[in-house]
Amino acid sequence: MGHRVYGELMRYSHDLKTERKMHLQEGRKAQQYLDMCWKQMDNSKKKFERECREAEKAQQSYERLDNDTNATKADVEKAKQQLNLRTHMADENKNEYAAQLQNFNGEQHKHYYIVIPQIYKQLQEMDERRTIKLSECYKGFADSERKVIPIISKCLEGMILAAKSVDEHRDSQLVIDCFKSGFEPPGDFPFEDYSQNIYRTISDGTISTPKQEGMRIDSKTTVGKAKGKLWLFGKKPKGPALEDFSHLPPEQRRKKLQQRIDELNRELQKETDQKDALIKMKDVYEKNPQMGDPSSLQPKLTETMSNMDRLRMEIHKNEAWLSEVEGKVAARSDRRHSSDINHLVTQGRESPEGSYTDDANQEVRSPPQQHTHPNEFDDEFEDDDPLPAIGHCKAIYPFDGHNEGTLAMKEGEILYIIEEDKGDGWTRARRHNGEEGYVPTSYIDVTLEKNSKGAVTYI
Repeated sequence: MGHRVYGELMRYSHDLKTERKMHLQEGRKAQQYLDMCWKQMDNSKKKFERECREAEKAQQSYERLDNDTNATKADVEKAKQQLNLRTHMADENKNEYAAQLQNFNGEQHKHYYIVIPQIYKQLQEMDERRTIKLSECYKGFADSERKVIPIISKCLEGMILAAKSVDEHRDSQLVIDCFKSGFEPPGDFPFEDYSQNIYRTISDGTISTPKQEGMRIDSKTTVGKAKGKLWLFGKKPKGPALEDFSHLPPEQRRKKLQQRIDELNRELQKETDQKDALIKMKDVYEKNPQMGDPSSLQPKLTETMSNMDRLRMEIHKNEAWLSEVEGKVAARSDRRHSSDINHLVTQGRESPEGSYTDDANQEVRSPPQQHTHPNEFDDEFEDDDPLPAIGHCKAIYPFDGHNEGTLAMKEGEILYIIEEDKGDGWTRARRHNGEEGYVPTSYIDVTLEKNSKGAVTYI
């Protein structure tokens, strides 16, 4: 229908307009030519009329001088010559007027009986062809519809069959199988008898508290893992992250590594405090054997020392990565030739294809987690608050955004700025529909709000 009916109709309509314009232009030219002939005839008529009046004046002057006895013969001869001249000119203008009148009458007859009827006839034929073409298009439209109607009817029948075959219980089970976490609900917490240190005579309950603390940590970890599975009500889980965060931009990687180092230091401090407590308890048991067996603390003490060594190695490894990232960020900061926040960097920046591949939404934007009860699920179904917009930007060049974590944009598109460039050549932006990601700073024209200089940027 589009090619055979609509396309053909549009082409014919264009040709029809061109032809109609040509016929109207011919009619205007014929009218202009007739007006020109009328002006020539009117001018010759006015000239003939003027010469006739001059000839009458010359005749009256001659007759007056001829009847005047006081007039000289020379004056009479001069008036006679003037009369003859005016009479001759009047005769010439009369002949010219007669010729122009005859020519105008002929052209006027030709205009109204030949030229204009021919133009109207051509316009009539053109309109008849237009009517025939419209009828052909209507026929083509009907034929196309008639050919498609069986296909549409078959599709509608298939839709009816598909609607009748819907099984709501099976669909619900598919959703359950797709989104179920696979984790068991947490069990009951055991009763912790803190008064057993007063009455105990053996050391079998000494290490129960650290074990329960470890179990509590595991339970929290389990809940945290389960939280990522419940994305039907919250955020969709992202892909696996690399251990050294090399998939993130340098500035984000540095913050992630610093956050991990802080967490490892806190865990190391806990293990150190636990080791000191075990050593003190072991000394007490050695001095007072009736309170407990010192050898029963040795396995837990060995495990604590092993955990401390492991944490120290993790801290050392992450500090090495952090030093590497800080060196790169400092080198890039030195290359920035202006500290103005609205300055656009040049095109010679690194391309987004080789920088990072992770989604920017994987960043932890919430405040540091507090130790809460493992059974508190209130925050598991809530999304993180979006970062506030601190300005806007306009895309100078298009950006495909193939890499994960980047945001594709078109030339001239307006985006919100939610995080400034930290020296790595990337600016974090958000679309109107809430989609976020990183875009090259050299590809955009940034405009920050006036009150955004003192605003806090949440990472």
